[in-house]
Amino acid sequence: MNNFGALLRELRLNRELTIEQLADSLNAKYGSKISKSSISRWENGEADPKLEFVRLLADFFKVPGQYFLGEVNPERADEKKNIVTIAAHIDDDVTEEEMKDIKKYIEFIKSQRG
Repeated sequence: MNNFGALLRELRLNRELTIEQLADSLNAKYGSKISKSSISRWENGEADPKLEFVRLLADFFKVPGQYFLGEVNPERADEKKNIVTIAAHIDDDVTEEEMKDIKKYIEFIKSQRG
């Protein structure tokens, strides 16, 4: 089983969904046409999903797309998403000194993780 498949299976089982329930939920929510056999092949590493399906899965499970690449710790998936969102809202009018303060604050927050 590849990393993607293991991560998908873990998310599905954590939600207590069968493969059929996951397929039905995805298709109902997004109007997609994902079959049970496709999900089974993805989980068993027999096939890789198209990028559009990875995006749907990430949205459905409320994880960033990078989660499926093993780049995001599942316990911190929401936290990682929030950091990216905060960074996206820093305007060009922030002074160099203010940017240093922002970076110090981010480091402070990270140090509090324990």
